[in-house]
Amino acid sequence: MLNGKKIVVVLPAYNAAKTLEKTYREIPFEFVDDVVLVDDASRDDTAEVARKLGLHTIVHESNKGYGGNQKTCYRAALGLGADIVVMLHPDYQYTPKLITAVSAMIAYGEFDAVLASRILGVGALKGGMPLYKFIANRFLTLTENMLLGHKLSEYHTGYRAFSREILESLPLDENSDDFVFDNQMIAQIIWADFRIGEVSCPTKYFPEASSINFKRSVKYGFGVLGTGLQFRLAKMGIISPSIFKMGKR
Repeated sequence: MLNGKKIVVVLPAYNAAKTLEKTYREIPFEFVDDVVLVDDASRDDTAEVARKLGLHTIVHESNKGYGGNQKTCYRAALGLGADIVVMLHPDYQYTPKLITAVSAMIAYGEFDAVLASRILGVGALKGGMPLYKFIANRFLTLTENMLLGHKLSEYHTGYRAFSREILESLPLDENSDDFVFDNQMIAQIIWADFRIGEVSCPTKYFPEASSINFKRSVKYGFGVLGTGLQFRLAKMGIISPSIFKMGKR
């Protein structure tokens, strides 16, 4: 716990058997109360490794997608009584050592959500991020900041922390089950006037780290632009999409 807040780490997993234990060993358990892994019908022994490590392990019988996996993660964490939920990829691309930092920013009441940004600082390209992904990240982030009227260094990190209030307030089931879920969730947080903080996070790209291919990246990019456009049109009162049907904080 931090400041009396229960911290649960959720690991949305797909074929993460080779990197799961390394990720797990760096989790700061002096502050983390529980860890939940949701195996999205992996083709390797991810679930078996998770059970050997003693994790709360949930297995999808069929693949529900990255967004669908997160929906299960958050329901499970709330069911365990989490006050703060940290979503961390179990592929060891992001360091678990920042869990304490992102959790503390929520535990002490400064923010409602915290994103670990690969762009703050100079670590993204040095960490091996492909150049085309870096350029796309910068373009999409600039566009999103304009459409959402906000200012974040990036919208595409897979390392995030949320307060219980956020997870109970947002209509997450209305979001996509695909990768654009991440972007929709940030847009919802901004729509509802929750406070978002950021910390600088190093990243590592290597063969075992999960990464979507070029085709899926293009699909994600168009989804991001679509989310931003929906947000702007909804703010103007032109449309009323279901993902933004929620009250303000």
